[in-house]
Amino acid sequence: MLLTYQYKLNPTPEQVVTLETWGELLRRHYNYALSERLDWLNRTRCQIDRCSLVSEPIGKIPDKADYYTQASDLKRTKELFPDYKNIYADCQQQNLMRLDSCWKRWLIPDKTGKRGGRPRFKKRSDICSFTFPRVNAPKAGAHLSGNVLKLSKIGEVEVILHRPIPEGFEIKQATIRSKADGWYVSFSLEDKTVPTALPIDEIKTATGIDVGLEKFLTTADGQSVAVPQYYRKAQATLARQQSKLARKTAWSKNYQKQASKVARLHLHVARQRKEFHYQVAHWLVDSYDLIIFENLNIKGLARTRLAKSILDVAWGAFLQIMQAVAVKCGKLTLGVDPRGTSINCSGCGERVEKTLAVRVHSCSCGLVIDRDWNSALNLLKRGSVGLPIPVCGGLDSSQPVKQKVSFVSLRCSRYTACS
Repeated sequence: MLLTYQYKLNPTPEQVVTLETWGELLRRHYNYALSERLDWLNRTRCQIDRCSLVSEPIGKIPDKADYYTQASDLKRTKELFPDYKNIYADCQQQNLMRLDSCWKRWLIPDKTGKRGGRPRFKKRSDICSFTFPRVNAPKAGAHLSGNVLKLSKIGEVEVILHRPIPEGFEIKQATIRSKADGWYVSFSLEDKTVPTALPIDEIKTATGIDVGLEKFLTTADGQSVAVPQYYRKAQATLARQQSKLARKTAWSKNYQKQASKVARLHLHVARQRKEFHYQVAHWLVDSYDLIIFENLNIKGLARTRLAKSILDVAWGAFLQIMQAVAVKCGKLTLGVDPRGTSINCSGCGERVEKTLAVRVHSCSCGLVIDRDWNSALNLLKRGSVGLPIPVCGGLDSSQPVKQKVSFVSLRCSRYTACS
């Protein structure tokens, strides 16, 4: 199992200049390598049923550019541009591997037939990270000793170890990353002991979760978590700071200072949201053995009028974190089709048509509960079919018709429950 631990770095001013120089040189090399690939693709592209009226390739068509040909040209690049001799060779190769993976993701579809977007040229400061693929190994470019990280051609950099690296974990690689508030290192750790997933026969508790905008999520037993709305709360402050940025002269010193303030505000909001996601994920994993969620088309929903609210709650990021935490703790998760979960009655199965404005599910069978709670019950029933757990039934008219939702209080202690 692979984990990633991130730590703050405390480089000297000279080391900061070196790190920024590496990032700029790697950005230029990335763009040049991408232009080689696009040039070969454009010059060899030909429509079968017609001739191009715009342009045709003139001269010798270059050979196909891939990772191996471009990696073999690194020696010639260093001869033509001596500044690249100051960059560790493995970092340059990893930069080309990053481009190669983006290129293949664009041209080669995955198992579901989907492809990634076309690789883009990187603007200034777009490449803010580079990787040392080996750590604490012979001829490695990075060595960690205590709280000192020794990087090849950079020197010794202090690492703020706010939490110790677990014993028995092997550091596979180190990624140096620039953020709005400084430089960080992300260690990729490998644990030889893979947690065993909980057998289906031993599942004792299960729930379905319905995510929303009025409430962040609602479980099948009626508990819900309020939406924190971190971006909405910071929107006024961000608007003021961005207005100040718009009045500055572009790329002046005052402009860069103000741009740094705006970037730190966005980073703070992102960290608040991520911390909240981890707290909710650990609370769910601690409470249930099986968590059933809905496979939403979040990209499609983000194109609606509710785009800002949907992107603020970040359902996709939360579901990824929840599944990762569940695997780490040996619990199970299952995604099901969400169609009809809000319309069908969890008690009798009858379709009750309603608009998004109607937040209460009222059925002719006598069941009156919250719309999200009804959806969570349907998700639980749909995902637990065939499983030996006594949670497949819904509510009926003999049970209380008023929903009693308890808003769960999350604390930071939940974050480290499975660490």
